[in-house]
Amino acid sequence: MTKALKVLIIEDELMIATDIEEKLTSVGYEVIAIARNYYEAINAIEKQLPDVVLADINLEDSTHDGVATVKELLTYHSMPVIYLTGHSEPDTVQRAQDTSPAAYLLKPFRTHELVIQIELAYANSIKVARQPLSSNTSEFLYLPFNKGYEKLSKIDVLYLQANGAYVNAYLLNEQHPKLFSMNLGYIAQHFSDTNFYRLSRSLLINLDYIERVERSQLWMQSLQKPISISEVKSIELMKRLVIVKTPR
Repeated sequence: MTKALKVLIIEDELMIATDIEEKLTSVGYEVIAIARNYYEAINAIEKQLPDVVLADINLEDSTHDGVATVKELLTYHSMPVIYLTGHSEPDTVQRAQDTSPAAYLLKPFRTHELVIQIELAYANSIKVARQPLSSNTSEFLYLPFNKGYEKLSKIDVLYLQANGAYVNAYLLNEQHPKLFSMNLGYIAQHFSDTNFYRLSRSLLINLDYIERVERSQLWMQSLQKPISISEVKSIELMKRLVIVKTPR
């Protein structure tokens, strides 16, 4: 292992989750959070992105089970997922397959086996991330718009904002956004260029057009109104920018 991989554990039984955490930290992993339900998982990923997610499928006190929770997390950020579960029914396995998991381990499992799967999952995700995508080598995309496909220049995109099953694209020198019939989680994969940054589940911004950043808001070029952001997101964003601080 070349780096301390960050792992998010989604498990409603605290004793099991704590046991997994202890086993992982003993071999050098960093567990960023233990989430017992859907909302805790969303909250955890908004604070820090993991390298790998370990998810139980059966979450008793949760509005979403593990598969539904993972589906939502993947709209926020692409990452390898390993299911740890006692369920092997065909329907459950099929639902899990729909999220393209890196592995599916049945409880009880051995620590050595889990570590191997985590290492393989992360290594494979890095290989996939390094493969060039045609959409990322082109300056232009053609997106669904008014029963057709409209050309969009990525260099003109200030930011993309989720609007239910649609996306509002705010463009340079355009007064009103364009509404595309595609969710942000899907369209974001075509904006993985280094100048684009996923600020939240509902916002993807172009770093090149940031004019000013404050604790709870930021200003984009050619827009008169600021965009509201959380203090945590502001701190994360500052890490992506070249900040020259006042000397003490």
